[in-house]
Amino acid sequence: MKNILVLCTGNSCRSQMAHGYLNAMQNGKARIYSAGIETHGLNPGAVAIMKEDGIDISKHTSNNIDEYDGIPWDYIITVCDHARENCPYIPSKMAKRIHHNFFDPSKVQGTEEEKHAAFLKARNEIRDFCKQFMQKEFN
Repeated sequence: MKNILVLCTGNSCRSQMAHGYLNAMQNGKARIYSAGIETHGLNPGAVAIMKEDGIDISKHTSNNIDEYDGIPWDYIITVCDHARENCPYIPSKMAKRIHHNFFDPSKVQGTEEEKHAAFLKARNEIRDFCKQFMQKEFN
């Protein structure tokens, strides 16, 4: 079993969506964790948009990277530039480090329709990334 860490600033939105997709796609091949350099709690928009795609992340927790000290990571995936630039170094000799800066839907202001469209855009980008990651690394 491989250990995969998805890392974002507050572990509330993008990392949680990636966590949900990777967990759904891993087929017993990996343990998925997500964390932030801060904890902001679950973003309700992320929970709702994932539910629309049949993935329930409502029981996830917002975790700080310090909670996972000592886990031998195989992959560390950063999903925002802020986390990549500000996260303390995570020692892991074997970890393959992957970065993709996803659009942050939680920053969008506007109507409910505009906010929904933002979360949909981010979710679909994250889903496509996760599919490609799993195909490349686990097939």
